[in-house]
Amino acid sequence: MGGILLQNIGRFIVKNMVWLVVLVGAAGAVFPAALSWIAPQVPLLLGLVMFGMGMTIELKDFRHLARHPWEVGVGALAQFTIMPLIAYLLTQVLALPPDLAIGVILVGACPGGTASNVVTYLAKGDVTLSVAMTTATTLLAPFVTPFLTLLLAGEEITVHAPSMMLSIAEMVLLPVLLGAAVNHFFRRRVERVLIVLPLISALLVALLVGVVVSMSAPRLTEIGPLVALAVILHNGCGLALGYALAARLGMSASKRRTVGIEVGMQNSGMAASLALLYFSPAAAIPAALFSVWHNISGSLAANWFTRRDADDNALSADISLR
Repeated sequence: MGGILLQNIGRFIVKNMVWLVVLVGAAGAVFPAALSWIAPQVPLLLGLVMFGMGMTIELKDFRHLARHPWEVGVGALAQFTIMPLIAYLLTQVLALPPDLAIGVILVGACPGGTASNVVTYLAKGDVTLSVAMTTATTLLAPFVTPFLTLLLAGEEITVHAPSMMLSIAEMVLLPVLLGAAVNHFFRRRVERVLIVLPLISALLVALLVGVVVSMSAPRLTEIGPLVALAVILHNGCGLALGYALAARLGMSASKRRTVGIEVGMQNSGMAASLALLYFSPAAAIPAALFSVWHNISGSLAANWFTRRDADDNALSADISLR
C-alpha cells in the first residue's frame, strides 16, 4: 500500500514538475538566504540526479546503441551541433553580456536531459531511442561539452576546459555508470527504489533551480526578461530543427518526435552546476530558466503530437466510413 502511494505521489510530482520548479525557484528569489547556503553542494545534488538516471538504464539501452548506431549517431550529432550553434547565434543577436552569454552557451553545449525521456513517452515517440540518445550524449559530454564551450566562448571569457572535463566526469559520467552498474547487478533491490526515484529526482532538480535563483536574486529583475527570451528561442529552435532534420533524413514519425524532443531538451542541471563552479551565479540563470521552460514546452509539444494523432485517427475513421 505504501509503495503504491509513493508511486502515485511520484507520478503526480513528475507530471506537475514544472510547477514544483517554479515554486522552489520563486522561493529562492523571495527568500534567497533560505537556499543559497546549499550552493557548495550543487555538484553533489547533480551527481545524485545522474546516479538516479543511471539506475534507469538497462543493458538493452546499450544494445540499442550498438544495433542502431546511425539513428543514435544522428541524434547525438544534432544535439551537439544544433543547440550550441543556436546558443552562439542568440548571444550575438541579443548582444548578451559575457556572464549571460557563457550561461546560454553552456546550456547549448550540454547533453540531453533526463526529462526528455518522459516527454518522449507522453508524445508517443520512440522511448528506447530517446534513452539511447540521452545515454550516448551523456557519455560523450566530458569530452564534447568543454570543447564546445571553449570553441564558442573562449574569446569572450576564460574557459578551463581540462578542469571542466574532469568535473563533468565526476558529476555526470561516473554517477551514471555507477547507477547503471547497480541496476545491472542488484536489479531486484533497485526495482523497489525505482518507485520513489522520479519523486527524488524531481525534488533534487527543483532544489538545484532554487539554489541558482537564490544566488542571483538581486539581478533577476534586470536580466530576467532578456534571458527568458533567449531561453524560449533556444529551446523552440532546438525542438523544431531537430524534428526537421529527422524528417529530412526520412525517419518515422515516432523517431522524428524523439529527435526533436531530445535536441530541444537539455541537461540544464549540468549547465547550472558548471556555471556555478567555473563562472558566476548569473551565468547559471539561463540554465535555471531553461529547466523551467523546457518542461513547459515539452509538455505542450507532447500534447500537440497526441492531439494530432487523435485528429488523424478520427479523419481516417471518417474516410473509411464513407
